Order: sequence, then structure tokens, then C-alpha cells
Amino acid sequence: QSREIGDGRMMHNTRPTLLKGTLLVVGTSIGGGVLALPVLTASAGFLPSVVLYIACWLLMAGTGLLFLEVSQWMRGEANILSMANYTLGLPGKWLAWVVYLFLFYCLTIAYMVGCGGIVGQLLPKDWPEWAGIGIFVVCFTPFIWMTTCLAARLNLLLVVGLVGSYFAFVWQGWDRVEGARLFVADWGQWSAVLPIAFTSFAYQGIVPTLARYFDHKEKTLRLSILWGTCIPLVMYIIWEALILGIIPLEGKEGLLAAGERGENAAYALRFFLSGSWLYWFGQAFAFFALITSFLGVSLGLRDFLSDGLQIENRGFGKKSVLGILTLLFPLLFALFHPHAFLTALEYAGGIGCALLLGLLPIAMCWSGRYAKGLLFNQQLPGGRWMLSGLALFVFIELSYECARLFY
Repeated sequence: QSREIGDGRMMHNTRPTLLKGTLLVVGTSIGGGVLALPVLTASAGFLPSVVLYIACWLLMAGTGLLFLEVSQWMRGEANILSMANYTLGLPGKWLAWVVYLFLFYCLTIAYMVGCGGIVGQLLPKDWPEWAGIGIFVVCFTPFIWMTTCLAARLNLLLVVGLVGSYFAFVWQGWDRVEGARLFVADWGQWSAVLPIAFTSFAYQGIVPTLARYFDHKEKTLRLSILWGTCIPLVMYIIWEALILGIIPLEGKEGLLAAGERGENAAYALRFFLSGSWLYWFGQAFAFFALITSFLGVSLGLRDFLSDGLQIENRGFGKKSVLGILTLLFPLLFALFHPHAFLTALEYAGGIGCALLLGLLPIAMCWSGRYAKGLLFNQQLPGGRWMLSGLALFVFIELSYECARLFY
């Protein structure tokens, strides 16, 4: 859900501070996954979901520190592909290529469907479901041609809207929470949280950019990662409590039914808060979360394709080619599958994030430390035992996801 993955130009000529670094990690982490979390975790309940959020946060904070460690070895202009090539060779680079495309196309599909759903609520009821997706893409496709400077300015305004609508919803929503609903728990359903939780704590692609931004100052970088991942964790737990406390689990308008229909949490609020300010605060938060995620992911995918395919992002013709490569496949998929929001996020988190942002940094650090002898600048203590424990957690998640997909 990166606002600007692998591109440090948005931070050029700005004075690096811990606050700015922390907010960059926060902005990159918080995205459309927050809207899916309460729906997919509803069957597990509040407490099991919180426990698993904390476990995923620890994993993703740890792998972020591993990305930092590799970037400290390389210095200079590092990105995920160059880091994979440096530590794992050409096979690692090609694996990163494939998984990166898979992850970002899944995320683009999810955010197209999510944003299209919000637009569709404003259209006449007799319009087809895919109309909202089409209108959204037509309106926001021009942003693919933006310069990085303009994208950063637009992103700042949208993040202000995101934060403002979130706190307005929280402030107004506490009175609607029924506390008894938060004590319902089914620990056997905890694994359903894993794929989306992985996606919701994804930020690691921005770590090489942060390293350049802070001129590889280790202490500031570590604190930016740790604080920047703690804040989304707290926000997710509060959001989870609000949604599970306001919307009942059972019934045709409940959270379980919303999950079966592929709806996000803010959309499910329409049956219980329709017409109230609280409902519109929730919808505003959903829109800002989805649109910032869509812009960040689509711009990151555009720049990735530009670098990987050596297509310069200049001139109408080349920009058009990049725009088609970025949006055409996700658009076609979204138009034929207008309820694929949750499914696309599950694939993105359960497979894409687990491989690219979970297993890859572990493999890179293992190779760098114990095959290449790069034992300096270690950012995560614990040695082989720590890396093995993190890898085991990722393998458990991948095993669950494969079992869910094929059995």
C-alpha cells in the first residue's frame, strides 16, 4: 500500500526528522486493508483478532528491520530488485520481479473495486455494478501521468482527509458500541485474519527510500520503523472495536453476510448508520483509505514497470504505454468481478506480501550474513534462531493459504 515505493524524489530537499520518517511509514502502512480487517475477522472475534494483529505487527516490524539491514550493506541507490540480486543472485531478482507484479496487480484490483463501490453508491440504483468502477477509473486515470512532485502534494491532502475522517469517526462512534459484542471469541477462526493482516502492515518497500533520506542513520531509521508500525497497530485495534461493536455478527446485514458478499466494513455500516454524520465519516475514511492506496500502488507499479522494462516515463506515447500496462489488466478483471475486493486483498496478503515482504527479507539476510559474511550493521537480534522463527511463521501462513485455495 505504498504511497511512493522505491522513489525518494518526493522527499528531496526536505530536512529529515524522526517525525517525518515515522509518518512516511504510517502513511505507507494504512490502506484499504483496514476496511477489510473487521469483516474477515468477525468470525474470530475481537480478542483473537487483536492477538494476531500483534503477531503480524511483530513479524512485519522485524522484516522491515531486515530490509534496513540489507540496505545498510549496499548503501547508495538500493531497491527491492537490486537488494534481491545483491544477496540472492539472479534467481532472487527474478522471483522478486514476479511476486512484486502479482502483489501490486492484486492490490490495484482490490482498490479499483473498493473505490468503484463507493462511487456506485452515488449512482442511480438501476445502473450496473461495474459502472462505479468504470467511472472511478476514467476520473482518476489522469493521475497516472502526474509527476512525483504533484503526486506527493496530492497525497498529503488525501492523508489529511484520511486522518481527519478517522478521528471524527472514532470520536462520534464510541457511543454506538455495544461492549458485549467485543467479548465474543472463536479462537478456531484466527487463521482467517492472517492474509489481510499481512497486507495491512505492509510498508517495507519504502525502507530503502528512508535509508537514503536519513543518509543511513541507523538509530533514526530503526525508530521510524518501530514507531511507524506501532501507530497503525493502535489505529487498527480501535477501528476493529468500533466496527465489531456497532455491526452485529449475524443477520443478512451482519458482518458475516457482508464478508460473503465481498463488502468492506465501511460499506456494511449503511444498514445501521444510514443518514447519520457517523455513517458519512465512515464513508469518507473508506474513500480516503482506498484512494490513497490506489494512487500509491498504481504509481509504484508504474515506476516499477518503467524501470524494469526500460520505458522512460516521459512523453505522451511512453506514458500511455505505461498507463495501459499498469491499469488495463486490473480494470478488466475488476469489471468482470465487481465483488472481488476481499478476495484480491486475501491473495495479495496471503501470497504476495508473505513472499515479497515476509520470506524474501529473511532469505536475503540469511544469505548476506551466513553465506557472504556480512555480519555488521545487524538490525534484528537473535541470529539464526530469530530468522528461523520468522520464516516458520511465514510458512505457516503460506500453508494455510495454500490449503484454503486448493482444498
